[in-house]
Amino acid sequence: MSFQLIFTAQYEKRAARFLKSHPELEKQYLKMLQLLELNPHHLSLRLHALSGKLQGLHSVSINLSYRITLELLIHDEEIIPVNVGDHDGVY
Repeated sequence: MSFQLIFTAQYEKRAARFLKSHPELEKQYLKMLQLLELNPHHLSLRLHALSGKLQGLHSVSINLSYRITLELLIHDEEIIPVNVGDHDGVY
């Protein structure tokens, strides 16, 4: 089963800012998005549900320092990225 990534205008702006600040992560970021579409439960993504004020969202890892928070709609096979950045920035 493959999922569809749906990018909002707000997320695209955040991602552009993130990649401008961290051009060395572009390859990892794009690879992570491809893997997310193919299998969001792949172990290397470290997908997990969030709690507290971010309850209802999930997080995946680009690497040990950077994350993407996302809305994961399993029933519609859609993934909507919400934010990208370092641990403190997205949580």
